[in-house]
Amino acid sequence: MFRVAALAPTPPLLVPELAGARAPQTEDLRTAAVAAVRALTSETDRWLAIGVDDAEGHYDETTVGTLRGYGVDVPVSLSGGSTSTVPDPELPLAVLIAGWLRGAAAPESAVEVRTVPATADPRWCAQFGAQLRRELDASEQRWGVLVLADGANTLTAKAPGAFDERAEQLQQGIDDALTAAEVDSLAALDSDLCAALGVGGRAAWQVLAGVVGADAMATTELYRGAPFGVGYFVGSWSRA
Repeated sequence: MFRVAALAPTPPLLVPELAGARAPQTEDLRTAAVAAVRALTSETDRWLAIGVDDAEGHYDETTVGTLRGYGVDVPVSLSGGSTSTVPDPELPLAVLIAGWLRGAAAPESAVEVRTVPATADPRWCAQFGAQLRRELDASEQRWGVLVLADGANTLTAKAPGAFDERAEQLQQGIDDALTAAEVDSLAALDSDLCAALGVGGRAAWQVLAGVVGADAMATTELYRGAPFGVGYFVGSWSRA
């Protein structure tokens, strides 16, 4: 059954080899993300990750990839077992970051990843999340869910999406909703506004809202910030 969720973002700069000289600027974010996944795996028997991509996808624990496409050939995998599989450099970023976080936080564990379309409408996300919850609750094992999602990329003039004065208010609302597990607020996020402000994780958060449903959740905020003008949040939710 579903027990806990962890929330983390997907910037390649989480990985020290990719961050380079900028590693100190993302150290707090990296430490928080690893801690969130470590706590998730300590409280569960199995876990899966949800991220966004161009299309719906399912990646099992045999998946092996590399971050070569982001500048450095850092291998990642979705399980700790040895494999002869050739690393796939074209995996979605959410899959690669899930593999890296697994290796950094819980190297003996295994994770599967499900991606949802970044453009999925809120109703589809709610239905997907509810179906996933039914799948998890049908299992006698304790399941955790890692939600990989980025906030607005328009928070400063040097941000990837440039500056938009609407972004700060939207990002604060998202961070506050994640801090308090306000699933109704997440489910109500406007898909058009989020797209305009570069909120890449909207669909994943709305899937999480569908997974949680009406359950009361105890929450812990581990990080909120906007290094390089992109909003990132790290935290954990546990069924009360």
